[in-house]
Amino acid sequence: MSGQTDPNRVYIFDTTLRDAEQSPGASLNLNEKLEVAHQLARLGVDIIEAGFPVSSKVQFDAVERISTEVAGPVIAALARTMAKDIESAARALKPAARSRIHTFTSSSPEHMKHMLRMTPAEVLAKATEAVRLARSFTPDVEFSAQDVPRSDMSFVRELLAAVIEAGATTLNIPDTVGYAIPTEYGELIADLKANVPGIDKGIISTHCHNDLGLATANSLAGVLNGARQIECTINGLGERAGNASLEEVVMAMKVRKDLAKVDTAIVTRELYPTSRLVSRLMGIPVQPNKAIVGANAFAHESGIHVDGLLKDRSTYEIMTPESVGVPGSRMVLGRHSGRHGFKARCSELGIELNDTQIQQAYEKFLELADKKKEVFDEDIVALLEDEFETIPQMFRLEFLQCASGTGTIPSATVRISREGEMLQEAAWGDGPVDATYNAIRKATGIDVKLERYNIRAVTESSEALGEAILHIRSGEKVYVGRAVSTDIIEASAKAYISALNHMLARSNGINPQAD
Repeated sequence: MSGQTDPNRVYIFDTTLRDAEQSPGASLNLNEKLEVAHQLARLGVDIIEAGFPVSSKVQFDAVERISTEVAGPVIAALARTMAKDIESAARALKPAARSRIHTFTSSSPEHMKHMLRMTPAEVLAKATEAVRLARSFTPDVEFSAQDVPRSDMSFVRELLAAVIEAGATTLNIPDTVGYAIPTEYGELIADLKANVPGIDKGIISTHCHNDLGLATANSLAGVLNGARQIECTINGLGERAGNASLEEVVMAMKVRKDLAKVDTAIVTRELYPTSRLVSRLMGIPVQPNKAIVGANAFAHESGIHVDGLLKDRSTYEIMTPESVGVPGSRMVLGRHSGRHGFKARCSELGIELNDTQIQQAYEKFLELADKKKEVFDEDIVALLEDEFETIPQMFRLEFLQCASGTGTIPSATVRISREGEMLQEAAWGDGPVDATYNAIRKATGIDVKLERYNIRAVTESSEALGEAILHIRSGEKVYVGRAVSTDIIEASAKAYISALNHMLARSNGINPQAD
């Protein structure tokens, strides 16, 4: 994807597997990275930034596997302006049908002085040398100058002109610290488009962080002023306050095509499934009021709104839920729905299972249907995500009993199986969850720090499935656990055990999580 392109097309560069994975506790194992990459290909992204190969063997292996197994998008790898970084990226990308090396440095006085400890002349020389080396491996080279909005624009123009001459085909303009506002960022892109020699030979890209809540707005301002690539992440995940949200920028350009007059190749009905997948694997829930993919994005309660919707959906909806992959209607299943009805609903939800998996899932569905009168789509998705965990189950919760209440010391008894051996312990704590976790620690003999714990209802009503998501820390590593149950204490216990299984899988070299 080098050289001049369709001026009415905006390319979507997804950096969920690189930048979003830098969110605390959001690391993925190799199989999970591949699962996300395959889904991004189904979504129709143009470029997948698969990782930073030189940073670790896990990162290198992930980029190499994605380059080997994921067809369709360009596969990109990040590299500093160092020969070892670029050579490592080239080796990892070698299996890819289409590859891109993305090299970067910094352009702001703050970064050059305090982080790089280099003069502008040294930065310029190093950047051009790096781009030339990258071009020796692939014709598709992207160059980024970090912290452009706080940089001397005369130096930025000089730097971009030099790397274009050296062979860069995409010029990325990051707002690394989320400092810019839309009018300022748009004017910056327009200035570079008008005043950098040779910039018309390549593509101008945006990469906006959300520290002031303006990442989506700044990215769109860039497009309106000539940028033709947006770097973004699913659910807007990323360092600090995150990055521009892929689903937001894509739907903004689609809904307001009267202003943007551009298209993307995104299959928008895959937005919601992709959002759910990333949320589940990274253990970071999507806020209910999140634009496009949040639980409340298409929910209406106000009487005036509902009255308008019943008359014409366009009164209060500027896009349909179906257009982004959210089921337009909610099907309620129960114990008498039958195996066929359950299988059909799974298929309608985009979940394809083989006969063995269907039987396993149906048995779990019947257990759930016995506990609650109505089973909603969200229940089914959560149940299946919980049932088909890819990490080996070293520990399994076999029995849990808790006692708590006013005037009672909270206590818990657990029985956990480990490769045929039964481990049973009892403990007390500040509450039923704390007591349960203390009992699990005693039974397994593994003491870790609980860093984060969240519990939420998957669906409405007092019979709703409860989803527990937590992060545990062992040394410098953080592991995510997730589970669902109509009993939130059981869900909490299973999530804790899921996190322990992730930790043990990594220590045994099975599906290691990224650093």
